[in-house]
Amino acid sequence: MMKRQQELRKRVERQARRMRKAEQDRPTLTGHTVYIGTLGLLFVLPVIGGAYLGTWLDEKLPGYSVHWTISLILLGVLFGIFNVYYFIKERNHG
Repeated sequence: MMKRQQELRKRVERQARRMRKAEQDRPTLTGHTVYIGTLGLLFVLPVIGGAYLGTWLDEKLPGYSVHWTISLILLGVLFGIFNVYYFIKERNHG
């Protein structure tokens, strides 16, 4: 009878540990918000940087109007896409 009780106690303790671990590992609203915010920054910052740098170059170099601005915005979009892709890939596999 004591052996059965000990086995039952071990199983209950093991299940309780699993439940506590599952509760700790569960994503929270704050965690999701931070994750989405990070993805947004990883995408938007290169685009904004490209826009500012392109505008500055267009002002410094006569006759270019908005060529540098458009080119660097597009480059920023491309760079932002790669940033987001690698961030998600590392987060899910790391």
